[in-house]
Amino acid sequence: MATDPDEVRDGVGLTHLDQELLAGDDDHPPVTKRALVDHLDAVADRILPLLAGRPLSVVRARGRERFMQKNLPKGAPDWIRSVTFWSESSQRDVHYALVEDRATLLWFANQRAVEYHVPLTLAADPGTPTHLVLDLDPPEGSDLRPVVTAARAVREVLRDAGFDPAVKTSGAKGLHVVTPIRPASMEDVHAATRAVAARAERLEPEGTTTAFIRADRGGKVFLDATRAGNATVVAAYSTRARPGLPVSCPCDWDDLDDVVPSEITVATPDRFLRGPSWVERLGEPRAIPDDLVEEGHTIPVARVTAMHEGKRRKRAAARDDD
Repeated sequence: MATDPDEVRDGVGLTHLDQELLAGDDDHPPVTKRALVDHLDAVADRILPLLAGRPLSVVRARGRERFMQKNLPKGAPDWIRSVTFWSESSQRDVHYALVEDRATLLWFANQRAVEYHVPLTLAADPGTPTHLVLDLDPPEGSDLRPVVTAARAVREVLRDAGFDPAVKTSGAKGLHVVTPIRPASMEDVHAATRAVAARAERLEPEGTTTAFIRADRGGKVFLDATRAGNATVVAAYSTRARPGLPVSCPCDWDDLDDVVPSEITVATPDRFLRGPSWVERLGEPRAIPDDLVEEGHTIPVARVTAMHEGKRRKRAAARDDD
């Protein structure tokens, strides 16, 4: 039996708005579904340009359950646009939604879609990344201070290469340093991203690492250079499935020392609705210099290296047990 909507916005019926969406903790009260809907409605003008044309993956919240959803749910309205890509990992077609208008965004909010992840490529040109991203993760138990130092090292590397990067919180514990790029092959963008991480590590060797295996990071900030090509990144202004519903928030470089990601939530709209938008902060795309690409192609791919190293360690451990 259909449920009567609590409200209708842009033709979309919104239901159970006052039900709890996420439980709280010692620092945050529980969050209702209305808070999610109101947030996405308020940031629609800022987030829609970031989602448009990009296959969408969402994290939905159902009670205490969290799950990633790539396929457009069955029963979705026929006015929601979608695009189909073959998934090598699951050996099947995946039907991704394209969120390009307020009505579609509100429909996903009503489906309790809490996180909005998009690839760095457009559906119309899946082989050409549009941005270069470094994802900076703090060591376990750390605050943001070492991540800020790492982000400034990445910024220095990118500025030396002719870019003017922007920075945002991930909405979780780290930061994303992002710069738009002119068309380049997937392989060259992957290589350039590895080179940026390697150069930043050389600038801050005491506090940063490119070690993909967590046990090898030695309490340092991880410079994750794997967010390239078809890997997804949480969109600016997206909420995250954490207590208080924190928001991935664009930041001013000069203000990073005062940023506490967990304090930027749907309850603090002044933090992300004022000032330049993420699109304005990113500016115009610039070409990747050849030397960055050339250096990157000499650096092994982190996931592949980690996979081989993991197998080597497993064999060594087996020999030790014998």
